[in-house]
This record gives sequence, C-alpha cells and structure tokens, in this order.
Amino acid sequence: MKSSSTNESDTRNTAPTTYYQFLEISVRELLIEKGVLSAEDIRNAVKEMDSRGPELGAQVVARAWVDPQFKQSLLQDAPSAVKTLVLEIGPLQLLVVENTPEVHNLIVCTLCSCYPRSLLGLPPDWYKSREYRSRAVREPRSVLLEFGTDISDEVEVRVHDSTADLRYLVLPQRPAGTGHLTEDELAALVKRDSMIGVTEVCFSAIK
Repeated sequence: MKSSSTNESDTRNTAPTTYYQFLEISVRELLIEKGVLSAEDIRNAVKEMDSRGPELGAQVVARAWVDPQFKQSLLQDAPSAVKTLVLEIGPLQLLVVENTPEVHNLIVCTLCSCYPRSLLGLPPDWYKSREYRSRAVREPRSVLLEFGTDISDEVEVRVHDSTADLRYLVLPQRPAGTGHLTEDELAALVKRDSMIGVTEVCFSAIK
C-alpha cells in the first residue's frame, strides 16, 4: 500500500506530458517497433548530442575569420559550409548572420528553446526562460546591456526568432589585435554567448 501511495503521489507531482513529448515518444516507439532503430541507438544518439559543446561552433567562427571563401559560403549556405569542416549537424536548417560595425544580431526562440545544439551544445537556462524569450524581442538593447554588451545607438540591433525548422548562429566580429593568432587560438576566444549574440568576442578574454 505504501508503494501504491507513493506512486500516486509521484504521478500527481509530475508535470503533464506535452503534445510534443507524446509525439516524440510515439515516433521513438514506432521506430523501435519497426526495427529502424534500436533503443540503444537512440540512447547513444542522445548521449552524443548532449556531449557536444560550443567549441564546435567556435571552430566554424574561427575558420570564417581566417578564410574569406569559407565565410562567403557560410553566409550563403551554412549547412553545406559546415560539412566541409567534417562537422555533422544532421538535417539542421541553419542560417548564419554576421555582426558588422553597422549591425548586431541577437538570437532568441520566442516559442520554446529552439537552438543549434549540434554546434553549441545544450542551451543555457536563461535562453529558455520566459523573461529572455519575451524581452529579447521587446527591448533587445536592455537585455544586451544586462549581459555587459553596450551597443551604440548608431548600430542596428536585429533580433532573429529561431523555429523548429530554422536555427540561427551569430558570426561575431573578429576582435582587433588578433591578426597574429592561429585558427585554434582564435577559436579559443569564441564563447557560446557571442554566437547567440548577447556578448561580443574580446581578445583580452585569454590574456
């Protein structure tokens, strides 16, 4: 009886399953039932995805900084360009937006937490929060300032809303004084938040 009571309590305290969770469970079970994938295949895929971090995105940014042809390809067809670096991002539809002296880009997902996980790893909690999702659209400059990023009034701030079909990645400006750095050293400068657009890349970060 004690065990039954505990289970009932656990059920009451568990958040209700959403439509998309039901959909994921149904598709997963169907794939396993039809022999398309095994439960082990799915566990390994989830484990591999969860192990990814922003260093993959940083590799993409650093290559764009040192290779003008790659940069042009990245801005025109990001998925194809990324594959040339032997980085697997699956069927992800990715659009890379470039920060310039005239334009600063900021990424948000107003509906949930759509995010280029294959290049940046798991999204930070603040990115998923209702406050960020709403305020990034309404008052992007105020949000940026809270991250320590003060954008001049002369610079246009563009907010990009990610969806289940399209994810964005910011190509930050290369900081001054880094002409002597190698590609790997440049990649070490690039942090997750700069590829979301809430911060900028600073050379002093590794001094």
